[in-house]
Amino acid sequence: MNVNLLLITLIIFSCIFFNKISFRFGIPTLFVFILLGMAFGSDGFARISFDNFALSETVCSVALIYIMFYGGFGTNWKMARPVARQSILLSTAGVFLTALFLGLFLYLLIRREFWLCFLTGSALASTDAASVFSVLRSQKLDLKENTASILELESGSNDPMAYMLTLVCLSFLTGEADAGSILRLLTAQLVFGIAIGALCGLLSYRILKSVSFEVDGFDVIFIAGIALFSYALSAALGGNGYLSTYLTGIILGNVKMGGKKNIVHFFDGLTGLMQMAVFFLLGLLATPSLLPGVLMSAVSVFLFLTLIARPLAVKLLLLPFRASKGQSRLISFAGLRGASSIVFAIMAVQTLKSDTRFFHIIFFVVLLSLLVQGSLLPFAARRFHMIDLSNDVMKTFTDYSEELPVQFIQLTLAEDNEWVGKHISELSLPLQFLFLLIVREDKKLVPKGTTLLEAGDSLILCAPAVQTKNAMQLSEIEIDKSSEYLHRHIRDIKLPRGEIIFLIQRGNQSIIPNGQTEILEGDTLMLTRLKEKERSPHSPSRVLTSGQ
Repeated sequence: MNVNLLLITLIIFSCIFFNKISFRFGIPTLFVFILLGMAFGSDGFARISFDNFALSETVCSVALIYIMFYGGFGTNWKMARPVARQSILLSTAGVFLTALFLGLFLYLLIRREFWLCFLTGSALASTDAASVFSVLRSQKLDLKENTASILELESGSNDPMAYMLTLVCLSFLTGEADAGSILRLLTAQLVFGIAIGALCGLLSYRILKSVSFEVDGFDVIFIAGIALFSYALSAALGGNGYLSTYLTGIILGNVKMGGKKNIVHFFDGLTGLMQMAVFFLLGLLATPSLLPGVLMSAVSVFLFLTLIARPLAVKLLLLPFRASKGQSRLISFAGLRGASSIVFAIMAVQTLKSDTRFFHIIFFVVLLSLLVQGSLLPFAARRFHMIDLSNDVMKTFTDYSEELPVQFIQLTLAEDNEWVGKHISELSLPLQFLFLLIVREDKKLVPKGTTLLEAGDSLILCAPAVQTKNAMQLSEIEIDKSSEYLHRHIRDIKLPRGEIIFLIQRGNQSIIPNGQTEILEGDTLMLTRLKEKERSPHSPSRVLTSGQ
């Protein structure tokens, strides 16, 4: 047990380390995770023998639920709405045409059963949201003509269509399909998928608005549960669970609610861990020694898919929208394949009880797609003249903030405070400070220039937040009887270069000190320390508070 836990932590740390390496050299992170899985697998140095397709399908399906949900949650509908028609057309008809073109190519090439060829096309027809998001974010690809929003919405919403096509193919291959059953399957997938997704999104939003969670973080847990519930309920009724959880994510990600920053941070970590687990597990499941045997098949499929099938589908569907040549080419090239394709391949192997050749072909195509298309996507964007230097790709995601980040400050006026008895208009404040609220006894007052300040008033102000990332380090000092700072005034203390005392915690009080503040036993001093590389070469060696 302990050895297995050590191995798991080693794998996680390896993924984190190689994530930094891949980011530096422009290699898609998910490709590195797959390679790590292969390195730990049956043909790698760790020799972990793993061929449990059923467990892999379960783990990957759960991971995809949260990846799909967060893909929807992170979609900025305001930015995506102008290109929603193009994106939805690409994620539905585009997936079908891509699968059809690739299926016909394989049917003519290898003369196998059509539904088996169409199954290959269906499994590979959708683009991978995690891969596309990863490249767009990490490489800061600011694209012209709202292309980033098209790619984001398309890649986030096209897995449900590929899933439905895969189910149809498997139904025909297992002899369980007829026209009536296929029609019922597709109707249930769409109707229940859309209805349950919309219902769960709107209902959970109402709950979040009206219910106050007593414990911090329970709202995040509730949303994680809703993502799972929307999938499970839809799937239980015969609907498309991936479509439901994606729609739920879009609704919750685009409504105004408190604590969204915490939700974003939680799902950033969760989906990051899910992606590590999925791609590592898929790499572990593959047998590298079998890949040379499917090399020619995989390369042929990849080349036709990348150079003919997807570009042809994109060109046909974007023709009515008069897309520029550069946009059409870039969207065609940006069709990265990923985890969903391999998960559909696992599903096919499980259903058909076949050997793993089909899985390894799909796996190899995904590897090629991540390595070639993922690595060359920034180059392609420049080559097709689609880089937009005047925009920010992060605007296409809901965790982007266009407003200037601010911090809030609360002050309570003592009787001897120089502001007492003055109007707000008489105060000299920095230009970027703003009075937001005055709390006087049990009343809340909206401040005006003519408002007269009184002793006991609690003032809420806002000011720009610190923008320098990681410029300062925080530390604290506990004051006891032996402390050298005991009963000394702030102005008499010599601090190390770059340090400043910004707060004193005294019992239940938080004191902003000035030069005359005396330090008492039991105080906790809060200090900031400027990092060495951020200091000015002319910084004084003695830095105290502004009130000294």
